[in-house]
Order: sequence, then structure tokens, then C-alpha cells
Amino acid sequence: MKTLYLECYSGISGDMTVAALLDLGADEQVLRHALASLPVKGFDIKISRVKKSGLDVCDFDVLLDEEHENHDHDMAYLHGDDHMEHVHTHTHGGGEHMHPHTHRGMKEIREILTQADLTPRAYETALRIFTVLGEAEAKAHGTTLEQVHFHEVGAVDSIVDIVSVAVCLDNLNIDNVIVPVLYEGGGTIHCQHGILPVPVPAVSNIVAAHGIRLALTGENGEYVTPTGAAIVAAVRTSDKLPESFVMEKIGLGGGKREYKRPGILRAILIREEEKEQEKEKIWKLESNIDDCTGENLGYVLDRLMEAGARDVHYSAVYMKKNRPAWQLNVICTEERIPMLEQIIFEETTTIGIRKNRMERSVLKRTFDTVQISEGEAKVKLCQVPGRDGVKSIQRCYPEYESVVQLCRASGKSYREIYQEIVAVWHEENRW
Repeated sequence: MKTLYLECYSGISGDMTVAALLDLGADEQVLRHALASLPVKGFDIKISRVKKSGLDVCDFDVLLDEEHENHDHDMAYLHGDDHMEHVHTHTHGGGEHMHPHTHRGMKEIREILTQADLTPRAYETALRIFTVLGEAEAKAHGTTLEQVHFHEVGAVDSIVDIVSVAVCLDNLNIDNVIVPVLYEGGGTIHCQHGILPVPVPAVSNIVAAHGIRLALTGENGEYVTPTGAAIVAAVRTSDKLPESFVMEKIGLGGGKREYKRPGILRAILIREEEKEQEKEKIWKLESNIDDCTGENLGYVLDRLMEAGARDVHYSAVYMKKNRPAWQLNVICTEERIPMLEQIIFEETTTIGIRKNRMERSVLKRTFDTVQISEGEAKVKLCQVPGRDGVKSIQRCYPEYESVVQLCRASGKSYREIYQEIVAVWHEENRW
């Protein structure tokens, strides 16, 4: 599992992300091949080194020819219209020239991605980024994802940036992306339609829809672009860093805008430190119940386990007035609490639930399969750490469902199958 941490203290944009991923080790030739396969013309890319606050960083630049130069890149829209071409007049060297600009929507974007030579994962990542951005822009302008046609998604440079991010993430084989917070500026910016506040509407819509945390720097300027926010929303898998980790590799990507903060995006490959015995934060929910049937309580246990409880058990207790009752105990993670409490209130007669935050020590565990004469069995492997020069102890625990399945298929007893699985695992020295 490869985990990428994006440190966005200077915001994030499409070109900054591509540059940081290239600096991290993404293959430039793989990227160039993918971009060459795009059915989009009029661009080239330049990859170079620049200085930002004295640091040597990678710079990724999309070079457009005069015909395709995106003269009104900042939020130029044509939505709710069947016309896909819009003519812009520009004056160059004293003469007037007409430049047709294609306003692409999501239908055209999908066609471009389908025709390009992309891996399935790169294709899906690019499509997610475009979709997030399209939904945000459509909401800002009161239309739908399929109807909006706009430069922010459809411009050549935006297409190249987004596809490049998807290709580089795939090439680096990134599994998880952690982005705790985006740092953003303030004030206003000028665009084709006038003056807009920072964060611009598309960025505001994206962070609101996807629960992305913003930290305002108090400085004027747009640090987070709509494309940058869409990338985060589409690829982020977590907003929390592990308590401790090892930095395996660092990539620095430079931005084009000059603000007080250096335009640098740090992309860091991290590896969480493995521990033989891990500390885990869990919660215990408990409630005393004296007027539910055994069948009812058995059903509650099944529902709670299916909903993600780590463990559920009942203990016999005596309540006030010497009433015999059951104490329901549920072990779970914090994010599961609302759902599990809802089930308890729905399915039992309790009127209150006690909650305790706890810490438990957990042995390092992995899963494997063992082949015995009766068939294949799943096993859980746990390691007890050694002490005073004594080696750690390895233990093999066959999974209950596998044992039962093999018992029914073979006619042998549970104990016979269980012992056979453990014996075979030890013979093969599986660890």
C-alpha cells in the first residue's frame, strides 16, 4: 500500500500537483505518451526546474499555440446552449484576428478520455476529477452537469492538467491520498464576468460538498484553484495523518502565481511505522436491558455486528429492586457510534446508552489461506512480541466460517478440522 500525503500550505492547483508528482518519480515518458494520445491539439508541455524561496522545485507548464490559447480561462461559460463554438476577437500586432474556442462539456470530456490511451485506473481518476469540477461549476451557474459547457473544465490546459494528475498517480501506484487541510487566501479576483470573492464559487462548492477543511491564511490571493480542489475531492482517501510515519520520498511542485507564500506543493510518500503491538482507540457502548426477549436480543447482536461493531456481548446483571437483566456491551470505532446507537434505540427498550473511550493493545495480525485435504481454509495470523532476548511467538487461528464449511463438506468434527489446519500451517512454516 502506497500512501501519498499532499501538504497544501500554499494551496493547490493542477500544474502544481503534476509537477510535485513528477518530482516524486512519476515517469515523464509514460506521461508524454498518454498526453500524445489525447484527441486534443494545439498544446505541448514543458517540464523544468525553477527556484521557489531558494528551493529547487519541478515546474510543469502547458504551452498552447496561438489558436488554442485560452484567453479567457477564468470562468468563461456557455451553458444551456447547443452551440459548441464561440468566436473571440483579439488584436495582435495591430491586426484583428478571429479565434474559435471550443466550449466542451462533460459529454465531450468523456469522449476525449475514452479515445485516449489511459489505463482503467487513470481513466477513472480523471473522470472523477472532471465530474467533481463539473458539478461545482454547474451549481455555481444554476445548471446541470450535462448542460454546462465551460472553459474551466473544457479548456485544453485544464484537460492536460487533470489527465496528467491521473496518469502520474497511476504510474506511482498510489493507493491512499491524505490531505488534512487546504490553505486558501482571501480578497477578490478578476474574471471574465467581473469580480469574484476568494474562495471562488467553484472552490467553495467543492469543499462544502466533500467535507474538505479550509484554513484561511489572511492574505489576499487565490491559493486554491477549482482544478486543485477537484483533484483533492476526487482522490483523497483520508484527512488524518498517522501518529507517526516515515517519509520515504518527497516531491516539490511549483506554481505560477506569486504571493507572499511560496507557490510550492509538497507531495510526500509516507509509510506508517509498523508495531508488533499496536495501540488502538476504541469506544465501549453499554446499556442495561430488563424487558427484552432472548430472541430480540439475539437479533440486535446480529444487526450490530453487520453494522460494523468490533464485538458485541451480553452480561447477566441485577438492576434496582433486584430485577435480573442483561447488560449490552458494544465495542466499536468512533465513526460507528451514531449508527450503532440508532440500532440499539430502535431494537431494544433501553432509554439510555453509556459511552466510554478506551485504549486497547492489539497484536499485529495478517490473514492467509491454508490448503488441507478437505479444502482451503482462511486463517488469522497473530504475533506476540518477544522479550528479554526471546523470539516472538507466532499463532495461527483458523477462521470459524472456514472450519464449519469444511466440517460440513467432509463430515469430520470441528476439532479435527481445526487441528488439521493448524498442523498444516506449522508444517509449511507460514509466517
